[in-house]
Amino acid sequence: MENILARWRRELRGTFSANSATVPQWELDLEKGDDGGYFAPDSAAWAVHGSMTTLVAGIHALLLQALHPGAMAGVHDHSDYKSDPLARLAGTIRWIYTVTYGDTSAARETSNKVRSIHNFITGTYQRNNGDEVPYTANDPDLLRWVHLAFTEAFLASHKSLGAAFPGGPNAYVADWAVAGELMGVDNPPVTEAQLYEQLDTFTPELRYDQRVVDTVAFLRNPPLPRSQKGGYKILFAAAVDTLPAEYRALLRLHTPRWGPFSLPIRQGAKLVLAVVHLGLGKIGPSERSARARRSRLGLEDSLRKAG
Repeated sequence: MENILARWRRELRGTFSANSATVPQWELDLEKGDDGGYFAPDSAAWAVHGSMTTLVAGIHALLLQALHPGAMAGVHDHSDYKSDPLARLAGTIRWIYTVTYGDTSAARETSNKVRSIHNFITGTYQRNNGDEVPYTANDPDLLRWVHLAFTEAFLASHKSLGAAFPGGPNAYVADWAVAGELMGVDNPPVTEAQLYEQLDTFTPELRYDQRVVDTVAFLRNPPLPRSQKGGYKILFAAAVDTLPAEYRALLRLHTPRWGPFSLPIRQGAKLVLAVVHLGLGKIGPSERSARARRSRLGLEDSLRKAG
């Protein structure tokens, strides 16, 4: 009979793999390839994406992205995130980890696949000035917004909850600019200052409406196993806490307080992330596969850390 700990670990891993009972084949396939990929083990991208802070970053990114009515229209019109949120999460994870840990061919292939899917995500949305405009998910402005929101979320979450990483914030923004270019973003930011400058240009286009209300409500209480609900509430609070104040205000969210005192959200989130780390293991299968590939190619003794 499965004990409580084993069940918790199984459910935890299932949340990030669309309830797959085993390591997804695509993660194992990252061991294949003919080069070291766009990023090395000592890169900022490996440090940030190999950290548990990505759990908070994912929530943060979805909250931020929801403020753009064009991005929200694509989700509302074409996504089944409410009926099958784990499938959407698994697809996003696959793209992130393939670009981060795969060889350059795999990174380009998965990005091109996403872009081809984007061609079918079309519709119209209303701008803040009342104009009804057509969109596709590959529109330059929407691609840029999603890239900026992703980069800001993962950077801010790691700065708040993670350890120091090689090169600091500018290195991470520059690393993930590669992913932006793979997705068709023209001149993505390569420094932290540029990131926030580009984000600021979108402010007039953002708004809070019923779709945002629904998205926030869903993200606040997604259909997770009971064993994960308590920890998730803390991670959601941490995601809200790491949002820049202006976006938190637009979303009408507040960091939890007890009277005049701020609650220790970040300390609580770090504890939850440490527990999740124990459940998922020291090193993820995507990184393990990447290190095996690099070792096979003679790039380094990459299996030493993974062993």
